[in-house]
Amino acid sequence: MKIEIPTGAAYILQQLNKHGYEAYIVGGCVRDSLLGKQPNDWDITTSAKPEEVKAIFHRTIDTGIQHGTVTVLVDREILDDGSGSLASHTDYAFEVTTYRVDGVYTDHRRPESVCFTASLEEDLKRRDFTINAMAYNPEQGVIDIFSGQEDLEKGIIRCVGEASERFDEDALRILRAVRFAAQLDFVIENQTREAMRDQAKFLKDISAERICTELTKMIVSKHPERLEEAYELGLTNIFLPEFDRMMQTPQNNPYHLYDVGRHTLQVMRAVSATPVLRYAALLHDVGKPECKTTDETGVDHFYGHQELSAKMARTILRRLKLDNDTIDQVCRLVRNHDYGLSGDGPGMKSFRRFVAQLGAEHFADFLEIRKGDMAGQSAYHLEQRRQVIAHMEAMYAEIIEQKQCLKLSELEISGKDLIAIGVKPGPDMGRILKALLDRVLEEPELNTREQLLAIVKESYL
Repeated sequence: MKIEIPTGAAYILQQLNKHGYEAYIVGGCVRDSLLGKQPNDWDITTSAKPEEVKAIFHRTIDTGIQHGTVTVLVDREILDDGSGSLASHTDYAFEVTTYRVDGVYTDHRRPESVCFTASLEEDLKRRDFTINAMAYNPEQGVIDIFSGQEDLEKGIIRCVGEASERFDEDALRILRAVRFAAQLDFVIENQTREAMRDQAKFLKDISAERICTELTKMIVSKHPERLEEAYELGLTNIFLPEFDRMMQTPQNNPYHLYDVGRHTLQVMRAVSATPVLRYAALLHDVGKPECKTTDETGVDHFYGHQELSAKMARTILRRLKLDNDTIDQVCRLVRNHDYGLSGDGPGMKSFRRFVAQLGAEHFADFLEIRKGDMAGQSAYHLEQRRQVIAHMEAMYAEIIEQKQCLKLSELEISGKDLIAIGVKPGPDMGRILKALLDRVLEEPELNTREQLLAIVKESYL
């Protein structure tokens, strides 16, 4: 099979070959190309040592030279197709890594040393899975020593060589196996699975940042429900033990079909594949095991789980080292995911306050979590819950259409207007503006300059 290689990568292969070295694209870009997908990165492996690569290409960056990796920057004119458009950064920067053999691993994270080799086979032997251990160049085609193409065709995740050795080298590969299975909808080969189960404990040696990267890729994949496989193999017990408790917490309640964990997996599948929505879905009920009570009729209740779930979500996401903005957005959705659940839904005044507190820009995500939550529940009172959501959607559309004020910046007066009528700058001014917003949230028609100034003169001056 012929793989279409970017001009910059083809140029690097040609130059390395011209100077007497072997060179191939390798790893994920070969896998994705064979699957008919557009690769995100085009990595190159070569028999040339780093100093030899640097001697051939005059623009390089020592990105990981201790491990044999040099980033080669291809001149823009080489990439010019005559259209006058400039190539993007990813079109002209390529990582070129020397064939290598890893030394002894002592921490399940990285080798104590690496040594370079002239053998492509030796280099491919150290890679994680067969589907990632293929190389390609236009002259020789696909180099597939470990039957990676066959595993691609069969939909199998299988380690290169002895699975226990691969996981002993880098325990993160244990989680990567589930991640690839989720992304590709593949099954994990039995010996690989058993080694994952046996060596799951080594994930404790992996940094939170690396765990988070793999977990995020898994849950934003087409099959986030494969997190259940990570649970079954004992992986989540190491980095997300709260999920294990969810999987072990029944919900004997007419609104529910599943235990907390499997309900959560259904919700994850039902929402869009963004980190914020998928993490919100993952953690929206994380506090339920702690809040569970059972009444005299045997029905389970989870009073107060929204607030506790939001608190726990913040702790978990900080532990995983997610960025603060993502954490704040996720926790906001978790805290509010059950809003409007009871009765016939909220009235306009309380709903307007809710949207103001939530932030109008987050309302679409809130709706998606609410609908996703319903997708993981039973049909009990389902039509009533749908009507409540439709009612909230209609109220939100009215707020937006009428451009009703939801925040201080949308008030028709500002601090300058208050100063002009005699209000002194300082804390009192802030309190007055907040009080005006509170009035306007109750009565949107008051949001005119004349009426707001009249309220200030009557009540505060």
